[in-house]
Amino acid sequence: MSKADRAVAYWLSSVCVVVFCMIVVGGVTRLTHSGLSMVDWKPILGAIPPISEDAWQDAFDAYKQYPEYQKVNQGMQLSEFKFIYYWEYGHRLLGRIIGLIFFLPLMVLISLKMISRKLVPKLFIAFVLGGLQGLLGWYMVKSGLVDIPRVSHFRLAAHLLLAMFLLAYLFWFLLDVCQVQTESVSRTMRRWLVIVAVLFGIQTMYGAFVAGLRAGLGFNTFPLMDGRFMSEAAMMMSPLWVNFTENGAMVQFIHRWIAVLLSCATIAGVAVVKGSSARLFGGWLLLLILLAIQFLLGVMTLLFYVPISLASLHQAGAVIVMLVLVYLLYVCQPVR
Repeated sequence: MSKADRAVAYWLSSVCVVVFCMIVVGGVTRLTHSGLSMVDWKPILGAIPPISEDAWQDAFDAYKQYPEYQKVNQGMQLSEFKFIYYWEYGHRLLGRIIGLIFFLPLMVLISLKMISRKLVPKLFIAFVLGGLQGLLGWYMVKSGLVDIPRVSHFRLAAHLLLAMFLLAYLFWFLLDVCQVQTESVSRTMRRWLVIVAVLFGIQTMYGAFVAGLRAGLGFNTFPLMDGRFMSEAAMMMSPLWVNFTENGAMVQFIHRWIAVLLSCATIAGVAVVKGSSARLFGGWLLLLILLAIQFLLGVMTLLFYVPISLASLHQAGAVIVMLVLVYLLYVCQPVR
């Protein structure tokens, strides 16, 4: 690897690490119910938190004008408000930091001609996606500032999926810059890997639905729900199709059993890849182990009524699984 490629690799690695931290902090912000504490969006001035007691009181008074305080947190003390405010502030500040550590080194590396010409426009697309992620985050928060003090689970899912896509996008370029060697694999193996990736994407979306609907706070047994395979509550909404996206019981049911299906598909994938190179077999085996840990974390999160520690590990685990999947998709190239 050349000196220029090494510099780009270090830079992209640092951006990927901070984006990973951003996703985890975003999960904690949601779990601590901190996301609605900042009721306005100031991309520039918002980088400075309240400093004086008067400024804190102004921020608290603004929060009191919205449904979360009026319907959920009435009587909250200023010290309690500061706790949730700092989580949301930290989440937004990380977003600004990502923008800086991405854009400024990008300009320097381009001026020094250390980035290949074909990669430059792709990296600018990543920068635009990062900006859209900030807008989408505010669009999500706005949904919780009217009537019902809870953000739209559809917007939450979009916010999470775009963040994970952005990380995967950057990680792919990191693998490219590091000149990771690819391998020719059978079309069957490649298709099986795509099936696992699609199942993982659906599972991630439903995980966001579960989080947004707070569906994990009900039916805290596994594998049965209320002593049944599927709770009667899962089909209560009308029309029928609404249950699959807006009924917490059904959403949790789907999230449970896609996890089982994903695990079975990965086990089958390990069987398909057996006999291939040690690197491919090791990659699939690592994916299976991570999914098993992720499955266990999910069950424990449910059984213990969604403690912040387990739920955060569960979300971080999903991101790590995604990175392994991206690595395998990059390495496994179908025979032409």
